[in-house]
Amino acid sequence: MRTLCSSTLIGEFFVIGFAGLVAMKDPDLQTSTVWTVCGVAMTLCVLLCGMVTRPGGVQLGWALQIALIASGVVVPMMFFMGAMFAALWWASVHFGRKIDEAKARFAAMAESGAGEPAEAGGAAPSGG
Repeated sequence: MRTLCSSTLIGEFFVIGFAGLVAMKDPDLQTSTVWTVCGVAMTLCVLLCGMVTRPGGVQLGWALQIALIASGVVVPMMFFMGAMFAALWWASVHFGRKIDEAKARFAAMAESGAGEPAEAGGAAPSGG
């Protein structure tokens, strides 16, 4: 799960940075405000990469997704981008957990001496 979620968060890091560049063009917003908000959100993305498997990490990720969608008030394209990243976040969490469960089952089989599962088709792997 960690790899999939971290990949999504790093993608969001860049999207938030680019959204900050777009938001700077709004004459009603101060540059310092834009970069403070974007900087906090970008820092949260990086910190969440390390916290995603800890208690509350996934929930913080969902809070970030909601904030990303809400940023569409300032940069309308972020409604779409936020929704896309929310879908990616859901997929990362959902399929990441399934992958983690499969790895745990495989490790348990290997420890119990059941051996490695047979390859599909029964063919020996080719060497290069």
